[in-house]
Amino acid sequence: MKDFKNKVAAITGASSGMGRSLAVLLASRGCHVALSDINETGLAETVKLLNGTGVKVTSQKLDVSNKEAVFAWADQVARDHGKINLIFNNAGVALGSAVDGGSYEDLEWIMNINFWGVVHGTKAFLPYLKDSGEGHIINTSSVFGLMAVPSQSAYNASKFAVRGFTEALRQELEMQKANVSATSVHPGGIKTNIAKAARMDDSVNKLGLSTNSTEKFEKLFTTTADEAAAVIIRGVEKNDRRVLIGKDAVAIDLMVRFFPSAYQKLVSMSSKRMK
Repeated sequence: MKDFKNKVAAITGASSGMGRSLAVLLASRGCHVALSDINETGLAETVKLLNGTGVKVTSQKLDVSNKEAVFAWADQVARDHGKINLIFNNAGVALGSAVDGGSYEDLEWIMNINFWGVVHGTKAFLPYLKDSGEGHIINTSSVFGLMAVPSQSAYNASKFAVRGFTEALRQELEMQKANVSATSVHPGGIKTNIAKAARMDDSVNKLGLSTNSTEKFEKLFTTTADEAAAVIIRGVEKNDRRVLIGKDAVAIDLMVRFFPSAYQKLVSMSSKRMK
């Protein structure tokens, strides 16, 4: 997809961060947008930013973990815009906990949003993308979908799942010779609200880490949401299978490729220094 003018993109997690930046960038390229988020206040702010862009903008409060709500939103977007060309399954949350101390409730919470939200968005929008004649599915994984990190087992599980789901989807679409493609996005440290809004369980103390460790990690984040959005859009234009965002993501990808097992010791040592 080289031209976004008069295309229609649906974006989850559009109240801030990469979702908001994607909406602004796509609108500047003449792409109509359908936005959703569970945060109505932030969502309204994003819509306000798009005033005067000349594209059609619709918005919907949405919990992506609710399958029926996601399918209903897809149907509504199709009615409002007449077609759908892109779905950015971008909504996500973070959780810090130890495997032997974290609760099942938190594990189900993060999987329902990070993984099942992507599955619901993909399955709800795929028929409309095929009908449009030219479509693309963009699913947000993470560098933690490439590498495992202590205290991030639940987040790792959700993001590894998104990666596997999307890579298999891409292959299936190619086998079908479909007019739709798929890309897995792996951001490194992006300056968004996800770390600030993360749930931190006291069980991380068992690992010698603290519940405010995310604040220390945040200081290492160097890539802005606007920069991340630009990289994602270039990835769609090039029909990339995988998009790495940030120098840290590139470095992590190389580390895991060259040291597929040994990297775990390096990460454990680095994590101890962050306590």
